[in-house]
Amino acid sequence: MTRNNHPMGQPTPLVEMEHATVRFGTTLALDDVALRLYPGEVHSLMGENGAGKSTLIKALTGALRLDAGTLTIDGTAMRFATPYDAQRHGISAVYQEINLLPNLSVAENIRLGREHRSHGLISPRRMEREAAVVLSELGLSVDPHSPLGSHPVAVQQLVAIARAISTDVRVLVLDEPTSSLDSDEVAELFRVIRDLKERGVAILFISHFLDQVYEISDRITVLRDGALVGEYLPTDLLRIELMQKMLGHDAPELLSRPRPASAAVPAEPYLKGRGVTSSLGICDADVDLAEGEVLGVAGLLGSGRTALARALTGIDALDRGELSIDGRPVRFASPRAAMKHRVAYSSENRRTEGIVGDLSVLDNITLALQAQRGVFRKIPPARQRELAASWAEALRIRPSDLDRPVRTLSGGNQQKVMLARLLALSPRVLVLDEPTRGIDVGAKVEVQNLVADLATNGLSVVFISAELEEVLRVSDRVAVLRDERVVDTLESATLTVDAVLALVASPETTEEGE
Repeated sequence: MTRNNHPMGQPTPLVEMEHATVRFGTTLALDDVALRLYPGEVHSLMGENGAGKSTLIKALTGALRLDAGTLTIDGTAMRFATPYDAQRHGISAVYQEINLLPNLSVAENIRLGREHRSHGLISPRRMEREAAVVLSELGLSVDPHSPLGSHPVAVQQLVAIARAISTDVRVLVLDEPTSSLDSDEVAELFRVIRDLKERGVAILFISHFLDQVYEISDRITVLRDGALVGEYLPTDLLRIELMQKMLGHDAPELLSRPRPASAAVPAEPYLKGRGVTSSLGICDADVDLAEGEVLGVAGLLGSGRTALARALTGIDALDRGELSIDGRPVRFASPRAAMKHRVAYSSENRRTEGIVGDLSVLDNITLALQAQRGVFRKIPPARQRELAASWAEALRIRPSDLDRPVRTLSGGNQQKVMLARLLALSPRVLVLDEPTRGIDVGAKVEVQNLVADLATNGLSVVFISAELEEVLRVSDRVAVLRDERVVDTLESATLTVDAVLALVASPETTEEGE
């Protein structure tokens, strides 16, 4: 294990875990792990999905008890029975999947469980005033009275963070807090994080965006297979070294394309869209997708990426525009209608529009195929198991227990289960919206390589990601969106970060930079 001593003047950690061990049956989820969090530091916790990050967070926040080892705060040993117990000692967490109530107002979510009462009655006005103060610290202009569910995911994520910092927080755990934020919102969040650092708050930051980790971190701890690899200063650890420590081996595949970019697109695309327009966020979009091509979609949050995906797959109705498949006009009134033409969509929101957490891996993989067949044409149990097992093996879903509830799998493996479900339908076009969101670097490489293999075997893929480098790595061409429009589609010969950024930037931004 590698450790670096903290600078002079702050020799005592605010929180320290030593020999932390958690078992699930015979499985060691955490194996003799150590973690030190200092006041006024951002400490990034890195590792692949399944490395033990979630288990460590749950142990720190009272959701799990340690089977062995100690947790101390200010040198005093603690054993939290519940997350509320941890919150009373100043430890709060904001998770990647937003655990708030969309039917309540923004203010009610921020103060939920901590409402001020007068003579037994809650004062909504006081809650809204206090929520407005917290929201202003985040630079978020949101009506505290508005329903949380009326806002996009990015705003809901910031409200979750506002809720956490509205307590007397000493340790703030941020689990993928930027996965739904655009660059301006990330910058605003980092401003808040730096303000919290100035107040002496210890921040445990979990992210798969390496640029953000190196921008905001004072210290990095790496886990692998439930064990501690080491604790490092960012200045002492190159990014490729970090990835190698997370993966446990050299990772040259991280720096190369999974397959050569195709030379040209056939004159008659397999899927064609002309003037695709939906009032929900895309206007006059022209899209060409060839057989066996990966078409990347790049743009800032709110540029129309997801709206385009939903319009192409029958989820949102077209207000105007035309679609054709293999030269024949089509009109998708629903996702089911799209699937009849073998066009499938994978949502960016795994939890609410993807996996069914309490169902098994087997049931999740065969769910869509059974729905397609109908209630009176049951897939025989033996065929279900054979089908699920073949896809689980092909996609290397781990653990390989088909009867395990899918919610117990890591994010990367949940994503593979979603892909297996769609691939079981034998699609010709696969629209993937943020397929690697919130999964670790190793799982990202697996998904990217899988996409490349599918395209090589003739599947047409629309690949949407907020990570520009990822889009460039897997795509043959890239459609660039800005202000809900496709502003250009770049061919493989012109696929560079600078070329895409020049199109992503607004005209005003470009002029200011000249």
